[in-house]
Amino acid sequence: MAGRVTLAARTPMADKDKKDKDSSSGSIAQNRRARHDYFIDERYEAGLALKGWEVKALRAGRLQLNEGYVMMKGDEAWLLGSHISPLNSASTHVIADPTRTRKLLLKRRELDHLVGAVERKGYALVPLSMYWKDGRAKLEIGLARGKKQHDKRESEKDRDWQRDKARMMRVRNR
Repeated sequence: MAGRVTLAARTPMADKDKKDKDSSSGSIAQNRRARHDYFIDERYEAGLALKGWEVKALRAGRLQLNEGYVMMKGDEAWLLGSHISPLNSASTHVIADPTRTRKLLLKRRELDHLVGAVERKGYALVPLSMYWKDGRAKLEIGLARGKKQHDKRESEKDRDWQRDKARMMRVRNR
């Protein structure tokens, strides 16, 4: 009997718990346009003050960050322009505003640093991605500088060259 391994019986409930845990982790939406239009210098993780119907819509993946931006009002950060489409079944008793302004939850030190960078140095705050972390929705925001047209062309050429180089290496290694 030494060295014998016994397998624990898998119950349907254990499989269900695992599936629920997997669906609550990972990415909700990406803002690829931000990486194309801006140089991202620093990244911050912020929580969001959301309503119940918004959380349900996020779990269904109904978020668009492409038009969104972050604005500093006073000593607070706000997410504007992002679109969370409400679920028909989740928001029957409330009037859902898909583009409402949502408060970002950051530490005081981070907020002070962001206010200084935006107001004095001319940086922009852009939402980069939204994801689940420990069952809570988190927004990754970037402190960004705008790209000029020639910078965009240069990064596109570099991306094309990397792709061609990888293709040549694959052909060579055959």
